[in-house]
Amino acid sequence: MKNVREVSLDLLMKVGDQGGFSHLLINQAIQKNQLSQEDKNLMTELVYGSLQRKLTLEYFINHFTKNKKIDSWVSWLLMLSFYQMIYLDRIPDHAVINEAVNISKRRGHKGISGFVNGVLRNLQRQGPPDINNIQDPVKRLSIQTSHPAWLVKRWVDSYGYEITEKMCWSNIDRKNVSVRVHPLRTTREKAQSFLSKEAIETRPSQLSEQGLVVTSGNVLNSHLFPDQLTIQDETSMLVSEMVNPEPGMTVLDACSAPGGKTTHLAEKMNNEGSIHAYDLHEKKVKLVAERAKQLGLSMIETGAMDSRQLMNRFENFTFDRILLDAPCSGLGVLRSKPDIKYAKKEEDILSLAKIQKELLHAVLPLLNQDGKLVYSTCTVDRQENDKLIAQVLKEMDEFEIDQSFFDELPESCKELSGLTPYGLQLFPHDFEADGFFMTRIKRKK
Repeated sequence: MKNVREVSLDLLMKVGDQGGFSHLLINQAIQKNQLSQEDKNLMTELVYGSLQRKLTLEYFINHFTKNKKIDSWVSWLLMLSFYQMIYLDRIPDHAVINEAVNISKRRGHKGISGFVNGVLRNLQRQGPPDINNIQDPVKRLSIQTSHPAWLVKRWVDSYGYEITEKMCWSNIDRKNVSVRVHPLRTTREKAQSFLSKEAIETRPSQLSEQGLVVTSGNVLNSHLFPDQLTIQDETSMLVSEMVNPEPGMTVLDACSAPGGKTTHLAEKMNNEGSIHAYDLHEKKVKLVAERAKQLGLSMIETGAMDSRQLMNRFENFTFDRILLDAPCSGLGVLRSKPDIKYAKKEEDILSLAKIQKELLHAVLPLLNQDGKLVYSTCTVDRQENDKLIAQVLKEMDEFEIDQSFFDELPESCKELSGLTPYGLQLFPHDFEADGFFMTRIKRKK
């Protein structure tokens, strides 16, 4: 049976060398390996932490190895060990070094174990090199916060250095965990009181009247799951709040999986009316249907379809509300999915912006005369957000920004730096939550 560090090393190799998704692989590893709760927590910490700080750790490792070419698994083992020695206080250095040497003996040969031992002993004696010696501010911030230099430069060009710096540091910090309370089954106050009795403390969200932000305790252990609480980021909850659907309406959720926003819309509508929820893949659509069933929401009709073809299924002027939570680069969710920042390239953003534009052109005509469409993404890239909206409204001049969107925003959002004439850009540091963009569009009268 592999121990927790060997399992963590396997996971890092699968993510880093084979392009696996960290959050999925961690869940699989927890189910597959008979680990104690303490080891599960440590494994999650080691994998996410090493990935989150990958570029920083590589910079430190290169200092000690003098950029010597080493096997991939040895590189990941050093990264895992450096992370523990530099960022975790509770594990003694000698224990980390001893474990790394043992793993390298089992996986390699005596020469490799000697090399690993030497590098880690040097780190123990000398400490990591000072990143502040890097003169170029973009490169320095890139290494300090482990974001690719092209991404840091792109954000600096879009938002300036100060916001970029806050965003980068925020992305390597822990984000808040938040839950959405099912209002047809309980109230936020009752849920908060019940959670408190389970030693889970919360505070009301500033962004949704259904939201609770967890301040202590593990909410996943609550008896309110899964039929009264849904894990959802509070910035994500704000999207459905701004759709603001009413009971009895006909609503389209054009990119609905995995169903968090879809079920939120249904809860806000008291399960009265109809929601047509589509996504590209049958497998993903099943997730939406399963979650709706779990929550007792019967008004959601699901279907697998490319939403760019929805005009072949519905007539123009069909929907009272449309939510287009578009596929995007995901650069707002780097805290929970750190591998995204290393996998994405600038050309990916451009190709996604093209799809987002095609989706808007396809679904906007389906909006009725008094209807409203909310466009949202979980990214912080202007090419996918306000710049895209400006371009689409120029091309489709029968539509405009719904100005009441800005009036209806929560007070906590009205003075934020991310407000533009085209919508609201929430940065990850605004609420210690995911970065999101959202806006609302209507037909001109």
